[in-house]
Amino acid sequence: MNGAAVRRHLALPGGEVAFALLGLPLGVLGGLYAVAVLYAGALLSLTVLGLPFVVAALAGARALGGLHRRLVARLLAAPVPAPPPPPRPSGALARGRTVLTDPVAWRALLYLLLRLPLGALGFLAAVGLPAASLWLTGFPLWVRLMEPGPHPVGGLDAGAVPAGLAVLLAVPAAVRALSAVNRALARALLGPARSQQRVRELENARTTLLAESTERLRGLERDLHDGTQAQLVALAITLSLADDALGAGPGAGPDPARLRTLLDRARGQTDDTITGLRRLTRGINPVALDAGLAEALPGLAATAPVPVTVRVELPRRPAEPIERAVYFCAAELLTNVAKHSGARTAELGVLSAGGRVRLTVRDDGCGGAVVGAGSGLAGLAERLAAVDGALSVQSPPGGPTTVTADLPEQL
Repeated sequence: MNGAAVRRHLALPGGEVAFALLGLPLGVLGGLYAVAVLYAGALLSLTVLGLPFVVAALAGARALGGLHRRLVARLLAAPVPAPPPPPRPSGALARGRTVLTDPVAWRALLYLLLRLPLGALGFLAAVGLPAASLWLTGFPLWVRLMEPGPHPVGGLDAGAVPAGLAVLLAVPAAVRALSAVNRALARALLGPARSQQRVRELENARTTLLAESTERLRGLERDLHDGTQAQLVALAITLSLADDALGAGPGAGPDPARLRTLLDRARGQTDDTITGLRRLTRGINPVALDAGLAEALPGLAATAPVPVTVRVELPRRPAEPIERAVYFCAAELLTNVAKHSGARTAELGVLSAGGRVRLTVRDDGCGGAVVGAGSGLAGLAERLAAVDGALSVQSPPGGPTTVTADLPEQL
């Protein structure tokens, strides 16, 4: 291991060191609080003071959990979503029952209990191991200072220095490992409960879906007003001119050349209107999906500017909203391949297993694609979340890029 590698190994973020140093006092305080709450709550459970005491203690545990959540976010760079505030029903009994059944408060209390041993281990890694390293490295000197007189160099003297250096090299790994455990514990116990997180995800998905539907309806109204309606008005004017040309007046016959010109114009305007309406209806529900994804995706890939290999393995058809989401997701991803990747070839696959549908689009382009970098992937992830789907991107610089969309077969 060269000098640069050693420096990288020994380097530790200041936040992790500070968190390890604070871990012991905060862990002791939090652990004592949790133990006192459980012990006193059990003793007072047979008295009238038992329930009020537990309610107040759980409210305090929730507040302490918020403090630890902020410390984890600030010192360990691991933001944890804040749980929703507890409901505030009217009446003291109803509020007390809400606190007693609050999963966030109980999970915060469990976090305070587990934080005590983790805090002690973190302090040991940040302080105890360096102290042990110092003592081992200087062991030959300490022995000679404490016991004057001749001391021949023995096996302990020879092995103490390497052992001290080994302990010193183990400090960063120990601190990093404990920091990772603390991050995982905070995410598991200080964030929203799984049911609350699920509700939040569904609310966000509903908001995204409503916003997308509203925007789509506005776009459809705009296209109908500015496009199709204007084309129909022009067609009506052309037919009115043709009607005027037919009834030019007594004694004057119609002009065949003018009528032919007007009819050709009307035919062209009709074709343009039909094309526009087809384009609008295609955006609402693709006709190609009538036969399923196995028929629709090869046709979609055929329109891509790069050669696309298509593989579809669906033993049964997914639900209609899932099919539509997969189709539009594939269209968006192939558009991204053409716009941003500089790829020569691409692969599109749809597989079904375990009640899930997985869409994968892979290209041999330049890579570097990330969610939220202007490629439309962030919006795509939000639209997939509306149908309980998820998007993952693997795109190292230089490529290749693999984008995977995972959705349920049925809603």
